Amino acid sequence: MARTASLSGFPEWLPEERLVELYVLDTLRRTFELHGFSSIETRAVETVGQLLRKGEIDKEVYGLSRLQDDEDTAAKFDPHALALHFDLTVPFARYVVENAGYLAFPFRRYQIQKVWRGERPQEGRAREFTQADIDVVGDGELPFRYDVEIALVIAEALNALPIPDFLLRINNRKLAEGFYTGIGLTDTAGVLRSIDKLEKVGPAKVAELLKEELGATDDQAQAALKLASIRTQDTSFVEQVRALGVTNELLEEGLNELEQVIAAAVQHAPGRVVADLSIARGLDYYTGTVVETVLVGHEQLGSICSGGRYDALASKGNRKFPGVGLSIGVTRLVSRILSQDLAKATRSVPTAVLVTLNNDDSWGAAQDVAAQLRGRGIATEVAAKAEKFGKQIKFADRRGIPFVWFTDDDGKHQVKDIRTGEQYDADPDAWMPSEEDLHVRVTAAR
Repeated sequence: MARTASLSGFPEWLPEERLVELYVLDTLRRTFELHGFSSIETRAVETVGQLLRKGEIDKEVYGLSRLQDDEDTAAKFDPHALALHFDLTVPFARYVVENAGYLAFPFRRYQIQKVWRGERPQEGRAREFTQADIDVVGDGELPFRYDVEIALVIAEALNALPIPDFLLRINNRKLAEGFYTGIGLTDTAGVLRSIDKLEKVGPAKVAELLKEELGATDDQAQAALKLASIRTQDTSFVEQVRALGVTNELLEEGLNELEQVIAAAVQHAPGRVVADLSIARGLDYYTGTVVETVLVGHEQLGSICSGGRYDALASKGNRKFPGVGLSIGVTRLVSRILSQDLAKATRSVPTAVLVTLNNDDSWGAAQDVAAQLRGRGIATEVAAKAEKFGKQIKFADRRGIPFVWFTDDDGKHQVKDIRTGEQYDADPDAWMPSEEDLHVRVTAAR
């Protein structure tokens, strides 16, 4: 169903496609609020220095400039220059620091906004797209239990959507970094960046990168790859890691944390979570739990939900605001739902009823009927012209409106279901369509 955008990387939806997106957004919003997350919105722009203060990202950041300004190639290196945010986590960290005196910690927030990133446009990768984030941030400390809770909330939210089976693939940066340190690889961030490329380039190429760029020996490279090959649906990964014979205090801490997440998931979200020790996440600000989520059978789409623990992203002097959060790629998810016909809206417009016109003088009376119907929550339009009823009915059919309302000169009302042809007397103060027809619904494909 999804069309090719006229400007590559900037998707636009037809009305029926937008209804599917709104259904996804409403479902996520409802789930997040049921778990006590408050909605916020941050500005679309940040300073370049703020966006890049935790290191370069692997995508282009879009800077802002006035068209009438002389082009200044040095401006993009100015930390005070403005740029569109590439995710919602970095702006949220800034928001927490600036508003800490007004927030109650641990602060639970959800945020649904557009972001902009220099991607190579293809299905699932756009330059302008919507993300839906949830985070919990603490003041000074944040108990690990929130890492567990965030994963369970996301599993519940995704489970409510009309999508295929999904898997949250979870690892822990402490586990990985402790292991790499234990085998003698000191540039743990570099190792993580190489391991993060595993699915794209394969183990042989990753081993080559580890040896050529980081100076790893064959044994060290193979040990790193053995760790990344471990994947279990329960806590048995702990024994598999220990069987590799590496000892390190940070490794043990990460093992313990990941074990807690997986144990809770087995109990509360069975079949939805796996321990996957190949997950690294490219952004440097993650410090513990890291998550990527894939649709089963659609793995080539990439992660539809990712994130993790960040302990040092937000700080003010000696005051730290550690957090944990996950971000759902709404546009990526919706584009796959539409392109694969995984779900459809029951109609293409919100309107349930079209009130017809007998003649041009009946427009006022038709508006009165429409107001009566709208007053009881029934989405209603009034016909634009007093054409033959057949043409007005065809207009309703083209719009996807299921019911047509007639009022004769004596004030008698009738409503017609144009799908079945059934027509019957109706009172605008009492008539109500079925619950299924009252609102647009989005249904999963069978």
